[in-house]
Amino acid sequence: MQDHIILGIHIINRMKDAVQIQAIFSEFGCHIKTRLGLHDVDANACSPSGIVLLEIYGGIEIAEKMKAKLAAIPGVEVQMMHFAH
Repeated sequence: MQDHIILGIHIINRMKDAVQIQAIFSEFGCHIKTRLGLHDVDANACSPSGIVLLEIYGGIEIAEKMKAKLAAIPGVEVQMMHFAH
């Protein structure tokens, strides 16, 4: 049974960083099992910040590499949850 590895990515400026973040998501696309985006919405505009939750497939090494690349972007904070079996 595979471990469950979740990356929580807090993005301060979605509009500024979206292209760079999406490039990393695409690079690791075969290792992303589940992706969920959360941000505030009102009648006039979307929130400039948000959180993305990723369930990672492929082990802790892959998750650590992805975490490091994302965390290198200013204004992006990444935290990991690792549930080992």
